[in-house]
Amino acid sequence: MSLGKSAGFATRAIHAGQRPDPTTGAIMTPIYLTSTYVQEEPAKTKGFDYSRTVNPTRQALEANLASLENARFGRYFASGMASIDCVCNLLAAGNHVVAGNDLYGGTYRLFTTLYQKLGIDFTFVDSTNPDNVREALRGETRMVFLETPSNPLLRVTDLAAISEMVHASGNVLVVVDNTFATPYLQNPLDLGADIVTHSATKYLGGHSDVVGGCLCHNDEALDAKLHHFQNSVGATASAIDCFLMLRSTKTLHLRMDRHCDNAEHIARWLEEHERVERVIYPGLPSHPQHELASRQMRRAGGMVSLELVGGLEAGRQFASRTQLFSLAESLGGVESLVDHPASMTHASIPREERQKAGLADGLVRLSVGVEDVDDLIADLDEALKA
Repeated sequence: MSLGKSAGFATRAIHAGQRPDPTTGAIMTPIYLTSTYVQEEPAKTKGFDYSRTVNPTRQALEANLASLENARFGRYFASGMASIDCVCNLLAAGNHVVAGNDLYGGTYRLFTTLYQKLGIDFTFVDSTNPDNVREALRGETRMVFLETPSNPLLRVTDLAAISEMVHASGNVLVVVDNTFATPYLQNPLDLGADIVTHSATKYLGGHSDVVGGCLCHNDEALDAKLHHFQNSVGATASAIDCFLMLRSTKTLHLRMDRHCDNAEHIARWLEEHERVERVIYPGLPSHPQHELASRQMRRAGGMVSLELVGGLEAGRQFASRTQLFSLAESLGGVESLVDHPASMTHASIPREERQKAGLADGLVRLSVGVEDVDDLIADLDEALKA
């Protein structure tokens, strides 16, 4: 049967890009652990010459991820930051980028410590208001980079409105980091974006055992450029990592439903707790972009952020007291994690910039796993009582 957009998400997650091995009948895509490939004669190959350029296991994964994002093309990398770096290679000195002002700290660091010194200018704005993006555009703007929901403030940006406005302004690419939502909950290309990027380490991998990143899009000429950068720089993932990611995407829909169930339950419970000053979750009516999230996303995701009565010290102590919520960076695994962004994932952003974006020193970010929700709530309750 066809595995186009008409096929259901679960069907594509399990089958897209893959078929039984023609030699053995193995149902799982083999791990092609080879660096090079024998050629019949000079430059006459079976489509493979060197594994940095193309590898059969990676090729299957790229087709799988492209299908999940309703894209024609997929490119897979050794990390999420490698995928964003590849996108930045489309830029040149004198270009300008508009980006959300509450990005992941690693993305902000890449922009400001590497590409800014190469003569590329960046303007960071609150992208929840499309007017802010419009006002920041210049004649030399070549890219608008967005996260939605953002990390860690879970702000939701109107992708359809901004994509339409940006494209009307000229030759500007709209790039969306879809890590928090995953393709199961949101498809930015369908809303007008040009490129989608993921830290596949997070929900796509889902088991905290593999690092990777990907780009998905629909433009053949653009894909040729991205493949050139991918091959030239060489930040590609190993065949084993690609195999593990293929294993993971098969259960993405199942895991995300449980992540969402648990996060919704926990967000509502936290909102009623006397020690909690503010809960940030797009699925709550109290979230400023709740209505937009309800239209743009299928569900609100598995991430919950909160601020406690007592500010910084209360947040740091709470993050150190949980048991089932392990104190660690990263997110999106089946196990629950707690993070204190100001001192961990977003420490590379200057404090004044964090505060300008609304990231309080005491904010805590929860990556809600797939454990029994009653056990997770009991763990949070004990940590709040201490």
